[in-house]
Amino acid sequence: MNKDELNEARTNPEFLAYLNEKEQEAIESKSISKLYEVLDSLLVLDLGDDRVHKIYEEILKLSFDSIEERLKDGTKLDLNTDDIFFIRSFYEHAIEKWSILNFKGANELFFILTQIIEDEYLIDAINVHLIACANEIDMDNFYDSDVLIDDSDEIDDKYGYFITTFKFDTKKYLDQNISLLSSEYEKLKHLLN
Repeated sequence: MNKDELNEARTNPEFLAYLNEKEQEAIESKSISKLYEVLDSLLVLDLGDDRVHKIYEEILKLSFDSIEERLKDGTKLDLNTDDIFFIRSFYEHAIEKWSILNFKGANELFFILTQIIEDEYLIDAINVHLIACANEIDMDNFYDSDVLIDDSDEIDDKYGYFITTFKFDTKKYLDQNISLLSSEYEKLKHLLN
């Protein structure tokens, strides 16, 4: 959308009524995909922090409940289904914690993700995050020094919500940091009980 189209959408009473209806429907149906659709629309249109916060809280509630169930029954989350929205919300929450220097909280969430995702590529990328948090590297420094920004053409769309490309070979990096990673896994395994 260009600037004029955004302004039109923000002030169009029919569109705003439609968006309100979709918001209520998403909340009532407890559909994480619909909630994200509404959240993304609110963010693009910049339609109010209170509404964004309300939808995000609903997403987190659904996500934590679903992930708790997955931990209990051992079912893995699949990026090729609506599970991607649960993974996305948990990941975004971890990133939020990391951005405010809550390394422990971020690491706990990253660890849980590594245990419930059925995707080796994403698990490896999240393990890179986990190592950075264990070393208490703040997000800005991590992003500046380790994240490869210009590699988006080669990334599968399903990874678009996640930081997955780095300025180093991920497998080699994980091998070099296997002791730290093992230690972190050992410290965090109590979260699975």
